[in-house]
Amino acid sequence: MFEKFKISSTVNKDVFNCFHTYHTPEHIKNWNFASKDWHCPNATSEFKEGGHFNYRMEAKDQSFGFDFTGTFDKIEEPNLIQYHIDDLREVVIRFEAQGNQTFIEVIIDAEKENSIALQKRGWQAILDNFKKYIESL
Repeated sequence: MFEKFKISSTVNKDVFNCFHTYHTPEHIKNWNFASKDWHCPNATSEFKEGGHFNYRMEAKDQSFGFDFTGTFDKIEEPNLIQYHIDDLREVVIRFEAQGNQTFIEVIIDAEKENSIALQKRGWQAILDNFKKYIESL
């Protein structure tokens, strides 16, 4: 069993735009990284329950990279995306409409190699990139 942690953000876009932008590969490549020296050069997604995804995450200097892969378990447009990573950790993303804004909460099963504080900072940085990206559209 994994220990869970949460991150969240309020985004100045409606829930339908947030939901669509969050799961669409051409958008994912623009925000799915935790720092400016990383990027997501490739993203593929079969966005349906039982569908697979692969988001390539790597340092811009190509010194390190990995494929973030998993399977979608539950999709409820525009409010929920639930998936499991290939290491069996679960991620739940909730989108809550608040007028023209959207509250996004992500619940993540922590991995055991890094501290939860470090993981939380990384996942929050990615969500902050999402917020910055979608609000610029």
